[in-house]
Amino acid sequence: MAAETFLIFWIIFLIFIIFAIAVLTMIFWIWMIVDCAQRNFKNENDKILWILVIVLAGIIGAIIYYFVVKHKDKK
Repeated sequence: MAAETFLIFWIIFLIFIIFAIAVLTMIFWIWMIVDCAQRNFKNENDKILWILVIVLAGIIGAIIYYFVVKHKDKK
């Protein structure tokens, strides 16, 4: 009985962790789209290209955008 309760607890805990990671990933993705849409690029085509990269590549595109454009802007 105790082993079943322990197993159920861990299953619920893992579901919660996976859900939290999914929500945080979605928030980061939306944040990068908004940042790209509001950023002033030297060329308007760069903005369109980055938005397409972020939207079509999903979280991978958002991470690439973060390190190539946004993170460089902080330095």
